[in-house]
Amino acid sequence: MQIEIDQESGFCFGVTTAIRKAEESLRCADNVPAGPLYCLGDIVHNRRECERLHELGLRTIDHQMFRQLPAGSRVLLRAHGEPPATYEAAREREVSLIDATCPVVLQLQRRIRRAYEEEPSDTQIVIYGKPGHAEVLGLVGQTEGHAIVIAHPDEAVRLDMHRSIRLFSQTTQPLEGFRQLVDYLQAHVVAPATFQFTDTICRQVANRLPGVRAFAARHDVVLFVCGLKSSNGRVLYEACRQVNGRSYLVDDPAAIRAEWFSHAQSVGICGATSTPKWLMELVAKPSDGCILTNSREEIEPVPFRTHS
Repeated sequence: MQIEIDQESGFCFGVTTAIRKAEESLRCADNVPAGPLYCLGDIVHNRRECERLHELGLRTIDHQMFRQLPAGSRVLLRAHGEPPATYEAAREREVSLIDATCPVVLQLQRRIRRAYEEEPSDTQIVIYGKPGHAEVLGLVGQTEGHAIVIAHPDEAVRLDMHRSIRLFSQTTQPLEGFRQLVDYLQAHVVAPATFQFTDTICRQVANRLPGVRAFAARHDVVLFVCGLKSSNGRVLYEACRQVNGRSYLVDDPAAIRAEWFSHAQSVGICGATSTPKWLMELVAKPSDGCILTNSREEIEPVPFRTHS
């Protein structure tokens, strides 16, 4: 049976950097305990990776718990970024921040803040993104809560076409949807109102869509590995399903079912930007003696078994 682990899948740069900073901050220097390290929200939307870091000493907290931390506490800000209010709260409580905001997200925050401060007061600052997503909350915070969030191009009808619009995008949104939104607004904004857009979609993430479609198309069965809370994972998984109906989302090897592989000659394993390589490799070994390879070479077929 032909087996392949997608070498383009796995953590993006921002997530890799955040996890590296967490691991470094959890290490002990000269045998002196580094002390507790808190993370404001899940460091990555992957349960297994969060469990691994928890074993190393990382503790996930929410914003309510954050406001109750004693002075001197250490808090990691994940790659998604945070609104200005979080930094202000840390200063007030004398909490030490380890800022792991993705550089792409950080640059986007600055652009939105600049637009909010420099554009006329009646300009609509619009963010194409998922309402309530951690990154989007940080972006909206740059405008003191005034930005308008649009999750789908169809929602553009909510905007006032007689007022100027500045459009930005959450870094992990689909590029196709952003282009549809741009086309619609260019055609409907009424002069003298103006429309300007800044393409802020991360290409490291966006470029995975065509790659994952091609990967899914060349296999009989696809196992898409990602956390159940991953927005990026849902987008990429749906892209797999569109080209291969035998695509299955799994967040753990225990989710694998033997019947998925009936008459399959090839199996592909891929994942989201929040999926660790080690988890894809673990999924590639769902039972004793069943070892998948990250190349496309032929190996002896071994029956798949489900975990109890």
